Amino acid sequence: MKITLIGTGTSQGVPVIGCKCKVCQSDSPKDKRLRTSAVIEWNNHRLVIDTGPDFRTQMLRQKIDNIDAILYTHEHADHTTGLDDIRPLYFKTGVPIPIYGLSRTLNDLKIRFNYIFTRENRYPGAPEVLCNPVNPGQQFQINDLNIIPLDILHGDLPILGYKLDNFAYLTDVKKIPTNTIKELKNIDLMIINALHQRPHKMHLNLQEALELIEIIQPKRAVLTHISHHMGIHEEISKKLPNNVFLGFDGMKLNV
Repeated sequence: MKITLIGTGTSQGVPVIGCKCKVCQSDSPKDKRLRTSAVIEWNNHRLVIDTGPDFRTQMLRQKIDNIDAILYTHEHADHTTGLDDIRPLYFKTGVPIPIYGLSRTLNDLKIRFNYIFTRENRYPGAPEVLCNPVNPGQQFQINDLNIIPLDILHGDLPILGYKLDNFAYLTDVKKIPTNTIKELKNIDLMIINALHQRPHKMHLNLQEALELIEIIQPKRAVLTHISHHMGIHEEISKKLPNNVFLGFDGMKLNV
């Protein structure tokens, strides 16, 4: 299985509009972050986790022209507003694209993208999707890949992480319930958010993410959903444990 981080930034991205901090002014490609998303590839299949507002740019950068499915972690704009940009992927095959997420998330998408989901007087340029509500712990398959939605909390909002075979993707986490920690124990690879170094009500900061990594003990961990307040990529990377890596846009990982 190959994982590509196609976005590792927060809801504002990095650089932030109008910001003059050293991270936003950095020339390093690793300090330029689109909104958080990932592509998973296996056995000639491909899925995307979340379709944020940079989805079109991300697909063009990675030269992706087909996907088998989309997994949604939750309904916030930085994870969903690129849904309309699946149109050329749908037009290419004419096959509706399956989307997976909590019922609450899918219902939110139906409101905001009504023209995609309506069955009457459909707009002829709209893509078609197939809604698949899923719940934490309810395993399902996409082609031959086993996927377990994971119960996690974004502040006090229940959202989903995903365990795909022996790899897990967790973003926008603030708390991980005990049952989810048990499911994650000793996993091969865990991708998890670390917003910055200060406390935050809705997201793990760097210290909290490292403490969870120490509890879960993945063989490797990669940090994502990173804000410009975290610091320069190369400087922060040098301070991390040997099995923990600061993610960057375009990072490729194999499991």
